[in-house]
Amino acid sequence: MLRLGLIGYPIAHSLSPWIHERLLNDQQLDGSYELFEIDPGHFDEQIIELKEQKLDGFNVTVPYKERIMDYLDDIDEGARFLGAVNTVKAENGKWVGYNTDGIGYVASIEDRFPQYLKDTSKVLILGSGGAARGIYYAFLRNQISKVDLANRTVAKAEKIIEELNGENFSTPLSTEQAESQIDQYDLVVQTTSVGMSPNDQQSIVKLKPELKGAIFSDIVYRPKMTKFLQEAKQHGANIHFGYEMLLHQAVYAFRIWTNTNPETKKIMNDFESKLEGE
Repeated sequence: MLRLGLIGYPIAHSLSPWIHERLLNDQQLDGSYELFEIDPGHFDEQIIELKEQKLDGFNVTVPYKERIMDYLDDIDEGARFLGAVNTVKAENGKWVGYNTDGIGYVASIEDRFPQYLKDTSKVLILGSGGAARGIYYAFLRNQISKVDLANRTVAKAEKIIEELNGENFSTPLSTEQAESQIDQYDLVVQTTSVGMSPNDQQSIVKLKPELKGAIFSDIVYRPKMTKFLQEAKQHGANIHFGYEMLLHQAVYAFRIWTNTNPETKKIMNDFESKLEGE
């Protein structure tokens, strides 16, 4: 029987148990998915206790994606490059770390908008946190020809571009600069916590009236329709929801743990229904 789980703080309202229990059921695997809420003040001792529970694998969410790395026996090249882990697999008693955020995000775009991400696509990422870093890295690996990074503090955007060797693909921008030219991009990705409660009536940028044909994406999944997405839709953009990334990165983690290849389409439909019912 597989024992899977999630560590983070707080995680009481996580959607991960629904996703992974559904994946276990669809793949006809006997297993469970548990929540392990770890108080930041007791992280070290509780991680040691968790290792003794002999889980087969677990996800890692904020604020532990960097901190968990000190307790891993090995780290996948991509996760090491990013400096963050969101998935851990137990292999022969050792913990191996991976990062599925970026690859999950790109897969969610390709699933909703097939053939959209081409070499001619111009992408703008708003924010310079861990999620932005993972998504930026995945776009570079997918050879997107232009991926600009915008942040209120431009130096943070510059640092990510330099560390991930994106100088030939990217321009660091201030949020104000990005706002002024936002209609020049094929895809705009909002990666900050702006739009999430208690800031759910805020948007990180003001949008221009004519955005028809572009995709505007927000990785915030509660609320489903953030103010950023509301305004983008009003201006004619196609919109992409945060829960789509959440599901696809979870599927990639599940593949790492189980060596299976789940079909996401029906799960996505049921996941959307679940969210509508909340």
